[in-house]
Amino acid sequence: MALLSDRNLLLLFVGQGVSRLGDGLYTAAVAWQAWALTHDPSAVALVTVAAYAPAFLATFVAASYADRYDRRRLMIGTDLARAAMVAAGVGMLLAGALNLTVLVLGTALLALIGAPFAPARNAIVPQLVPAEHLQQANGVLQVAFRAAFFVGPLLLAPLLAFASFPLVMAVDGLTFLLSAAALYALRVRRPAPAGPRVRLGADLAAGLAALRAAPDVLVVIATFVLALAVASGFLAVGLVVLVGQGGEYGLMLGIAGLAEIAGALVLVRLPLPRLAMTAVLAWALLGAFRLPLGLVHAPAAIAVLLAVTGLASALTDIPLIAFVQQRIPEAHLAKALGLWEAGIAGALAVSPFLASSVIGHIGVDRAFMVSSAVLIALALAAAVALTAMSRARSRPTERVAVPSQP
Repeated sequence: MALLSDRNLLLLFVGQGVSRLGDGLYTAAVAWQAWALTHDPSAVALVTVAAYAPAFLATFVAASYADRYDRRRLMIGTDLARAAMVAAGVGMLLAGALNLTVLVLGTALLALIGAPFAPARNAIVPQLVPAEHLQQANGVLQVAFRAAFFVGPLLLAPLLAFASFPLVMAVDGLTFLLSAAALYALRVRRPAPAGPRVRLGADLAAGLAALRAAPDVLVVIATFVLALAVASGFLAVGLVVLVGQGGEYGLMLGIAGLAEIAGALVLVRLPLPRLAMTAVLAWALLGAFRLPLGLVHAPAAIAVLLAVTGLASALTDIPLIAFVQQRIPEAHLAKALGLWEAGIAGALAVSPFLASSVIGHIGVDRAFMVSSAVLIALALAAAVALTAMSRARSRPTERVAVPSQP
């Protein structure tokens, strides 16, 4: 955590920690509000889809603006626009004009406005810290992101108990303003090199070409997205079926969340020389420890397995971000990270439905084993592909002898 002595990284750490706390609070709050308005579980699902679908559709395109314009200013503008959106929502709440349709549309619009933010945030890190400290810097930031997002939903109950839902939304809006203030105070030491201004379509095509030129990056990103689609829904849906009690379910999710924070803290101090290989093989480790989840029923055993998988999950994204930051040219970095963020949104939207379908057909015990086996196979296949690419790059190019002219 010595990196936090750097003023810029400290500002990003604090500002984005506050912002993620607001995100966690908002995610829980809109789900609760959808239930309060309708008492219909499908309404909660609809709001959840509205929160992820725009990011899936728009993040890669929006990331182009983070590559072509000043990233810090773009993030500040995004925060201010989201704060204004939340303020409008508070006004509608106070006027009694909020209904499910407005809630869904507002959630989707807020997600759409925020689409360029995460790629810009991850792409600005190499402008703040030296290349040799990227893994540690990303680890430090992930500690803030994970801890704040974990704490955010815990604030919902006391805020509702002692205040009101409009105040909850006002607190969320305030986190956007605090994030914007921290970003305004940033002093970017290594601005992105200014190239010729190109149109959106040309920039997106150039970004895809840069990704095709780095197939190892595509393998790592594709592995993460596919593995997340296989894994995340089983933690949410499968754990509910496995535990069966609301309080115990919340406790188990809390243990997994705290373990992820601990894993990020460990990675701040742990050098990883092979970032790509670590990122893909972490999914095999996660799958190996999830495999027995369907076979054990003692809460203590489930807690231990979830703690280990939480630690392993930190290995899946922190090395990935640092690897992409190292391999992709600055002019296309946000687009590469935007493709990853879009994949995450799509995986999170699909995974619960995939998990519930598999559990419904073969039961929770076998479902955990099947999903874990798929994770392990996917990770090993990606590791083999990365090894082959590494050998191909290191193999010297053979020269064809040209016969001399008599």
